[in-house]
Amino acid sequence: MARNVVISGGGTGIGLAAARAFAAGGDQVLLLGRRAEVLEKAGVPGARTYAADLTEPADVRGVAGFVEREFGAVDVLVHSAGGNGLLEPDAGRDDPLEAVAHSWTVNFRLNTLTAVLLTEALKPRLAEPGGRVLFLGSIAAYRGSGSGAYAAAKAGLHPYAHDLARQLGPRGITVNVVAPGYVEDTEFFGDAMSEERRARLVEETSNGRAGTPGDVVETLHWLASPGAGHITSQIIQVNGGAERGH
Repeated sequence: MARNVVISGGGTGIGLAAARAFAAGGDQVLLLGRRAEVLEKAGVPGARTYAADLTEPADVRGVAGFVEREFGAVDVLVHSAGGNGLLEPDAGRDDPLEAVAHSWTVNFRLNTLTAVLLTEALKPRLAEPGGRVLFLGSIAAYRGSGSGAYAAAKAGLHPYAHDLARQLGPRGITVNVVAPGYVEDTEFFGDAMSEERRARLVEETSNGRAGTPGDVVETLHWLASPGAGHITSQIIQVNGGAERGH
């Protein structure tokens, strides 16, 4: 039976790959993102789109209203919105503390606040039993990200997911985090990935290759399946062995 699947950050990268996988399985998909033109070009068969800034409560309320009118219940909620701030305007000031405050605020809003606001808004609509909430974390939450800002923002999803799993468990809803390692074919690194850095990241894996959006999507798709109904409050790492589970 077709499910209702809501995917934030659904216009590019892992979110788009997830949308295509769910749609191919016959599910009804809603793509969320800030850039309407990107969503419209996504080309996911049968998918609906809704442009919203998920860091803004008013926009998130708009999403919730749309979901209530058009979908009713949400069977699967996938949080793929986020990023390291490379696509955002810089602080615009020379003060180093201003730059730090800007970076940490941007990363928190993009990676933590988007997921929390959307979840809280759609919580009453989650199907019960059988609902699934899936967060996209990161290997950075275990090993840092250079500045620390992105890693800390992703790590913040862990306790939220654990609390949410306990809260939603009695309703038959599972909550999990999928934490990818280095994944190619996304906008995440922009033009900042050198060949030397890429080679180092690939060398860290046990299987000697970079990850793909499809690797992550297969895990998300399985966690959304009935077969994963007794798996909740977990952080599942998909990184080719670059970081061991904790």
